[in-house]
Amino acid sequence: MGMLDGRVVIVTGGAKGIGRAYCRGLAEHGATVVAADLSDAGETADEIMSLGGEAMALRVDVSDAAQTEEMAASAVATYGRIDGLVNNAAFYMAATRSLMEDVSPDEWDLCFAVNVKGTWLCSRAVAPTMKAQQSGKIVNIASMTVNDGTPRFLHYVSSKSAIWGLTRAMARELGPHGIAVNTLTPDYIPHDEQYSSVQPEVDVAIRARRAFSRTQVPEDMVGTLIYLMSPLSDFVTGQNIWVNGGSGFN
Repeated sequence: MGMLDGRVVIVTGGAKGIGRAYCRGLAEHGATVVAADLSDAGETADEIMSLGGEAMALRVDVSDAAQTEEMAASAVATYGRIDGLVNNAAFYMAATRSLMEDVSPDEWDLCFAVNVKGTWLCSRAVAPTMKAQQSGKIVNIASMTVNDGTPRFLHYVSSKSAIWGLTRAMARELGPHGIAVNTLTPDYIPHDEQYSSVQPEVDVAIRARRAFSRTQVPEDMVGTLIYLMSPLSDFVTGQNIWVNGGSGFN
């Protein structure tokens, strides 16, 4: 018996990288997974099903309200319920690193549309189903860059700081309906080979400040996510959990 048997969990940004690791981990613990992504998440779903799990892939732009509503409706139509949502989709890899005065207003808007509005829209889309069930788990993903105040990345850092407040407010609003809302905050995870290969010094510097002085990998996030999606965390809401190897002991 898996800890998440019978639960249906939507993971946005589930096509690759950390999102794909979330999907695999949830499935390994018994969850039915809906991998939603702007890209094709078919490989994620196929991998889960090849290992005996249940999964489906959906193409979703989380910044589009209608598409998020369709995502929730598809999950309910196929599986009859929604027990969890992982708001993992983010505008990050394509974000321009620049001084604050050089950030494009259009890119600022895109960053907030995906990272903040998208988190809200997906949560808004699943809330009616979770309210009807009087249960549900929503996990939002922030970033260690907020604590660090990472320079030359103002729009991304600002968007991820908004996630902390969004989580707190949603936890208050949804708590009476039995819905838990929490934040996971990872440190730097060089999960994309193309990106990490041009910044090896970043990973070296970040490793040095951790209590566990090694590279963080996507799988490091999975155990805490499973906890937040499981009955073990049924009295935990409105919290931010750092998964960063003891970086600064936050």
